[in-house]
Amino acid sequence: MDYNKYLNQSVQSISPSGIRKFFDIANEMDNVISLSIGEPDFQTPWHIRDEGIRSLEKGKTFYSPNRGFSDLLKEITNYYERRFSLTYSPADQTLVTVGGSEAIDLVFRTLVEEGDEVIIPQPSFVCYTPLATMAGGTPVVINTKNEDNFRLKASDLEAAITPKSKLLVLPFPNNPTGAILEKRDLFEIAEVIKKHDLIVLSDEIYCGLTYGGRNHVSIASIDGMYERTVVVNGFSKSYAMTGWRLGYALGPAPIIAQMTKLHQYGIMSAPTTAQYAAIEALRHGDHDVSRMRDEYDMRRRLVVDTFNDMGLSCFEPLGAFYVFPCIKSTGLSSEEFCTRLIKEKHVAVVPGSAFGDCGEGFVRVSYSYSLRHLKVAMERIREFVGELKDGSKD
Repeated sequence: MDYNKYLNQSVQSISPSGIRKFFDIANEMDNVISLSIGEPDFQTPWHIRDEGIRSLEKGKTFYSPNRGFSDLLKEITNYYERRFSLTYSPADQTLVTVGGSEAIDLVFRTLVEEGDEVIIPQPSFVCYTPLATMAGGTPVVINTKNEDNFRLKASDLEAAITPKSKLLVLPFPNNPTGAILEKRDLFEIAEVIKKHDLIVLSDEIYCGLTYGGRNHVSIASIDGMYERTVVVNGFSKSYAMTGWRLGYALGPAPIIAQMTKLHQYGIMSAPTTAQYAAIEALRHGDHDVSRMRDEYDMRRRLVVDTFNDMGLSCFEPLGAFYVFPCIKSTGLSSEEFCTRLIKEKHVAVVPGSAFGDCGEGFVRVSYSYSLRHLKVAMERIREFVGELKDGSKD
């Protein structure tokens, strides 16, 4: 039977995730240290788990309202007011989703029509381009550069805009580079956005993980940007709640209303147990985030220093939990480097090319793993690079 005549051509044209390829290879091998997945090695803090367990014990196993429990909606808006001085209405500007990924998908499907251009800085998370395409949009890629610490520059944004431009994805703190945007960057970018009347999807899933005394700044807080920004966030990274699958969106009420309609028909509601746990996380979890961030910071400095010491230049990432070292000096492509590294040294990392063409010549390494695993993995990588340099492993 020829299924090609039934299958959606846009879906068929999309390549599988380059992140999962090396994760799957690692799962089939023994003695592999995988630094390939962006998942905290911390367990969800006990008081958060307890609240989820308690909700089950009390029989709270029914559907929630489509947009999420009112207590959770209030705590989400309280969090953004407390952290970023941004005021959103729980009643009509907030939506709870199944992970931040669903929220991203809903933004694209709500705002993008056939032929609309979606501007996407790269390297960046693998979902943006496929989701924009499946929504009928045309992805327009801006290649950020190592020499700019992979920050989006207002001049590059200006150059990418056409009469068809509609939506800008702002993925900072960034996966895979760890880059952040500071307030001065956002001021310049905001002027271009307002000039060309764009909408922004601000993916702030790593907003709780910034380093060097720098606090995350949401572009929604910049003058004139609140009304043209949809913020996406969630609990997976900062609270070590990846498996709970809970995210949310904040934005203008007319946009959230249409996103809610799609969510209502496609998903209906986010998991009930996860919502009760998330309420506890937002009410009493700030110290957990601080503790995990301090641990990540120590790992971050170890990994960056080790890469630079072995001759693979690595700029200092100030957000998320990834480093993005340059491997061009090895003479290998990103794919070749990662393939040989896992086969010869049993360490899994991700080719930078998985995050866009401009990621070629780099690899993504997650430091969301234990210090013990990181130290062993880094020594194996050092051995691998040394062998490449002396030609003993051609």
